[in-house]
Amino acid sequence: MFVHLKDKSKYELPEGSTARDLAEKLNLKGPHQALGAHINGKTLDLGHLLKEGDTVILWGFDDPEGKEIFWHTSAHVLAQAVMRLYPDAKPTIGPPIDNGFYYDFGNLTVSDTDFARIEEEAQKIIGENYQSKREVFGSKAEALNSFAQNKYKCELIESFGSGEPLTGYRQGEFFDLCRGPHLYNLGKIKAFKILKTSGAYWRGDAKNDVLTRIYATSFPDRKLLKDYLQQLEEAKKRDHKILGPHLELFSLKEEAPGMPFIHPKGMYVWLQLTNYIRECLDRNDYVEIKTPTLMTRELWERSGHWANYRQNMFTSQIEERDFAIKPMNCPGCILYYRGQTHSYRELPLRIAEIGNVHRYEPSGSLSGLLRVRSFHQDDAHIFMKPSDIQQEILSILNLADEIYTTFGLHYHLELSTRPKEGTIGTDAEWETATAGLTDALEQTGRVYRINEGDGAFYGPKIDFHIRDAINRTWQCGTIQLDMALPQKFDLEYTASDGTRQRPVMIHRVIFGSIERFFGILIENFSGRFPLWISPVQVRIITVADRHEAYAQELYKKFKKAGFQVDVDATSESVSKKVRNAQLNQVNYMLTVGDQEVEHRTATLRTRDNIVVGELDMDQFIQKIAEEKQQRSLQSPYAKEPEAQK
Repeated sequence: MFVHLKDKSKYELPEGSTARDLAEKLNLKGPHQALGAHINGKTLDLGHLLKEGDTVILWGFDDPEGKEIFWHTSAHVLAQAVMRLYPDAKPTIGPPIDNGFYYDFGNLTVSDTDFARIEEEAQKIIGENYQSKREVFGSKAEALNSFAQNKYKCELIESFGSGEPLTGYRQGEFFDLCRGPHLYNLGKIKAFKILKTSGAYWRGDAKNDVLTRIYATSFPDRKLLKDYLQQLEEAKKRDHKILGPHLELFSLKEEAPGMPFIHPKGMYVWLQLTNYIRECLDRNDYVEIKTPTLMTRELWERSGHWANYRQNMFTSQIEERDFAIKPMNCPGCILYYRGQTHSYRELPLRIAEIGNVHRYEPSGSLSGLLRVRSFHQDDAHIFMKPSDIQQEILSILNLADEIYTTFGLHYHLELSTRPKEGTIGTDAEWETATAGLTDALEQTGRVYRINEGDGAFYGPKIDFHIRDAINRTWQCGTIQLDMALPQKFDLEYTASDGTRQRPVMIHRVIFGSIERFFGILIENFSGRFPLWISPVQVRIITVADRHEAYAQELYKKFKKAGFQVDVDATSESVSKKVRNAQLNQVNYMLTVGDQEVEHRTATLRTRDNIVVGELDMDQFIQKIAEEKQQRSLQSPYAKEPEAQK
């Protein structure tokens, strides 16, 4: 029989072959290779039988799907190890997450002093190299009987629909309720590490039992684990929740959980980000609007948010009418569009709004600027003719590339398709929208991944996942093509033949949440912002009190030239002042003493501790003005002067 591979080629196999047989034939035997199979659009175990004409992709550890299989299987190893050591514990769920997995247990208490013992047992299990065997329950009653001693598993089983097949996975003596898929055998796991433990509510509900959650990670190579642990250490040094308050950029208060306070220095960074995006919008023919924060329930019912997003919305009642604080800007923009008549000559109409939105996030999920309840989106909604779709998407892709490149950020693209349930719009509309995004991506020639079922409830989307300085990825920008909301709100434009036609709508953000992007930048640059967004660009340091008058003269000169500058005329030693400036990530330090006052100069030192020496101030201002104007990521003084000559 013949099967089709990822590259569209055909491969012949004997009848009765499995996906694992295919992997063996293709010599994909490494620990990081052939972890699971994507067969005709569905991810399955390698033990799955193939048939004539199947389309097969073999997921490796480099693929998100491969990592998910690897880490989900590893979660079962963790649970098996815990159950061997603590037989009275009650395993609940153990999903893969970014960079690893966790498992929640009832009736278990552990601390970091227990980690080595659990890891040792996990290594024994891996060494026993069990095969993961999938078992299908004949009925819900059979599944309930298998887990009769575990109330958590029984509750999960009861919650499943009657049409869903119930399955479990067995490895050695350990058997767990699980949809899978799993690794074929445990020998692929070459490195295993427990990271931390915490409390967690059963099913995320504070009214339920408190469980013990154990976080861990695993890899098909010991070096990958070593690199990851080094990345974690580096991430701790870059943590924006520590750097942000230290650099006086933002703070978080108990009085407003999940709603950041942006400080004056943070506002400078914020304004540079918003000024830059507005400059880009102007060059690309966008108009900007501002819409109300609080709007009626009827609007949100019509948009579909009340039915599909109500649990994430803040609501209020005024004069016996229900209102909601906007979790998204799109309905307000739609009302703006509907308030006027439009001709095909106006289209595409690009409407931007840097809007403040609010979404309910459980308190346990809040995290600095990265996960908040109040945030600003650099939103835009583009109304167009169907014939404009591809060009508009290409334009957004190019704009996003320009913006991310300005910050030195690399990224990859993901196409997210229709969720299985809870969507609005017809099958035909979804097919047209998905084809429009796919065609634009294909035209760019950029590599992209397909993320099945992760689209918005109103349309498919392209997501930008940016990569920071220590190789972490963050989802920021998105492009969502929507034919459903224009239909729901009866949007129209006058076509060239005089008929009334329905526009197509694109939702797009590039920063995404400006708060989140700000947090990412703090960590990416480790607080060492490039000059153009740095909140303190120049600090003038006096040697003695008699030099303060000249320092203030220079201060005015730099201020007039448009730089963020301050003066340190405290009684500390010069070396202490320089150290303080470097800790505060000031880009340039100018020391003034007797010689500098006499020569009308200053001695330059950078935050990288490069001593450039005595400089003419007009020439220095001209040089850093160019650095700022070009939005350069690197100082012209990044190397020793001798190396520059």
